[in-house]
Amino acid sequence: MSFDLVVWALDAGATPADVRAAYELCREGEHAAGAVDRRIGRFYAELTARWPDRLPVADSPWAAAPLHVATDHVLMCLSESCADAVLEAIEYFAGENDLMLLDLQDGTVYPPPTRVR
Repeated sequence: MSFDLVVWALDAGATPADVRAAYELCREGEHAAGAVDRRIGRFYAELTARWPDRLPVADSPWAAAPLHVATDHVLMCLSESCADAVLEAIEYFAGENDLMLLDLQDGTVYPPPTRVR
């Protein structure tokens, strides 16, 4: 069984309901056209630099690879035995790239952290 997470690059002010609606469109095969959002590109590059998704790697956290990458989101199917460090890195990279994180197990949406400037 896998543990599935999705990060989303939505416009400022997007709500958890917007994230869930975007996921439903993805499930129906509808994806935004155009170039990959720079935030998604950075997230994917940072994550897969530590845990590649293209080549077989011992102790890979991925239950399915390669990861599903679209213009505005990355879907990650993690193995049940994935290390906490992987989940912490996903949360960290999502926050650093201003991405919303959707936990598909219970539908919880975690917005990017508010930064003090």
